[in-house]
Amino acid sequence: MTKPFAINQHGRMVFPSNFHPELDFSCMESEEQLASVVKRDFEAKAPTGTDILEKVNAGAYATRYDLLRDVALNLFWANRYVLTMYEKRPTRWRDVPRHRDDVFLPNLVPWQDGEEKVAAVGRAYEELPPAWDADAEQRIHDLLFHVYRYKLHHASELSAIKHTVAEFIDSGDLLTYCLPDYNADFPMFTEQQILNCSEERPELEALMRMAMVQHNQYPWDRDTVRLARADQIRDDDFVVLLVPLSREVREFIQRCRTGTRQGMPDLRHFTRAKEAVAPARPIPPQDVTAECDVQVRIEALAVYKGEHLCHNDDLIRNAAYSWSPMTADEISEKTGIESRIYTEHSLEEMALRASRAALETSGRDASEIANVIFCSCTSTRLIPSVSTWLSGELGIFQTVGSFDMVAACAGFPYGITDAVRTMQHTRAPVLLVCGEKFSDKIGNVRPSRMIFADGAAAMVLAPAPEGEAGDVEFLQCYASGPTSQVNSIIWPNAEFDNDITVWGPEVKALVARYLAQMMGELQQLPTPGGSGSLLGNIDLIVPHQANRTMVTDLAVEAGMDAERLYFDIDRVGNVSAASIPIAIYDAVADGVLTERSRVFAPGFGAGAVAGYAVLHIDPAVVAPEVRDEDQAARAAGDRAEMPDTSMQAVKEAFG
Repeated sequence: MTKPFAINQHGRMVFPSNFHPELDFSCMESEEQLASVVKRDFEAKAPTGTDILEKVNAGAYATRYDLLRDVALNLFWANRYVLTMYEKRPTRWRDVPRHRDDVFLPNLVPWQDGEEKVAAVGRAYEELPPAWDADAEQRIHDLLFHVYRYKLHHASELSAIKHTVAEFIDSGDLLTYCLPDYNADFPMFTEQQILNCSEERPELEALMRMAMVQHNQYPWDRDTVRLARADQIRDDDFVVLLVPLSREVREFIQRCRTGTRQGMPDLRHFTRAKEAVAPARPIPPQDVTAECDVQVRIEALAVYKGEHLCHNDDLIRNAAYSWSPMTADEISEKTGIESRIYTEHSLEEMALRASRAALETSGRDASEIANVIFCSCTSTRLIPSVSTWLSGELGIFQTVGSFDMVAACAGFPYGITDAVRTMQHTRAPVLLVCGEKFSDKIGNVRPSRMIFADGAAAMVLAPAPEGEAGDVEFLQCYASGPTSQVNSIIWPNAEFDNDITVWGPEVKALVARYLAQMMGELQQLPTPGGSGSLLGNIDLIVPHQANRTMVTDLAVEAGMDAERLYFDIDRVGNVSAASIPIAIYDAVADGVLTERSRVFAPGFGAGAVAGYAVLHIDPAVVAPEVRDEDQAARAAGDRAEMPDTSMQAVKEAFG
């Protein structure tokens, strides 16, 4: 389930899933599994009403914003199941269906000491100073406090699976909302109003969206609502029916009520790993200059970066109900990232744009390409693979092999290694494409949202003329390690609502392990055509752009010269497989690479994969920047007519 961003009328980026919770119930088997997701997303950061009361009494709130944010998080927690599972439908009691198994009523427990808790919040708000904008904070308060004071129910006593109407009536003692009247035109915020919300201070914009969403959760006159048993509800009273939001939610409820399961693997108990052991015979790096008959030239490098910059302020404007407080400066300090690049285009479209530019720069015709290799860990396309789709779109009638490769952040060294291998047989050019689209697969997970980005790069590799040196000198790839490192980055992850998840300490451990191993190998390798170890003759180090702060610290610890490290992550973000070729491209654009230079390009990441390439990069091979308007006009002119896929056409094709 992808969760794309939107661009609102102010030209600002908005992440709807950060304030409209969306859970993927197709992968959930039980209430226990749902509970683990809810605990992380809603409960971990949300204070209870009692917590808020204690903080008020202790004078723990410094500003009105701090108090209002806690109230908003409390309300998201209080509505955790309705927000993610049900649609509310106020219905006159006499019209409520009594015997359906797909219509439910909330069973509510009165809020303990609710009046005291509400009064404490009201009193504290009046006594506290505004954080930034008194008018904006008052508008947020008016929405949130009106919901908080009429919430009525105890939030910790809620269950995901509600009672049917028949069960509610038969119980005799359950309580639910009872409204003496209902105005179907009760004022609510539209989706566009929520998306187009704008406040000068990023933190207040995020909080205002939360307040608008919570207001919409109670679309009735709240001061007349009461909790009532079935025998206390009159025929003309209204109750709030709960209807499953989707077929997946309805089927999940049915599984929970009947105890049946889909037979999906339980990821929590899926690992049956032995202790990891070192290889019996370590494989040395491949010395392309000495071991390969066909030397390899880099003829072109082109990139497509995307059309939207997502600044750190944009993240704060979209702070989710599950995030700890963090400022834009703190994101920069923690990751070294000021902005990351997103696109509204598909992964395939980005890859195609970069590929066309690379072919044009190389001067190669489609008929000369023998292989297309596509490296990505975010492709959702299985049939046809992205590489075969690219082959067709580029007008390549036949290749020896077009295939996709999943090597995550080591995609570039993995891909170039396979390109060199196949070229020994084909002696023909290879199109290597690396691309990622993370922006719609992150959901509301803050660490992933801070780091990952979108982009694509394409490189044309070809045999060097007979007897001449190539541009690729050494190649090395690795994978595996302790299962904690292998599983340190997961997507899709059912335990995290199928969003990308990252366990930072394990990622840091695998990066440190591989960088130390790489440094040891570079110290032992000779310099082709020169003297001394290869390590001392590296002109520039362009690492995978994972996290500038972490990579710099670990690289220096492993023995690398910090002055030779190049980063563009501050403005591009982490583009996984595409990060190294995009960084090489930017090193040329920034004037860091001004002449043919030896570049060490190490990559490492998900699956405990890693690898490196030692290359010569000539700035002359870098293509001009790919711009949207150029590619759009070109694509419109050469798009082939879509084939007829009607049943009659299929019958004719297959006789």
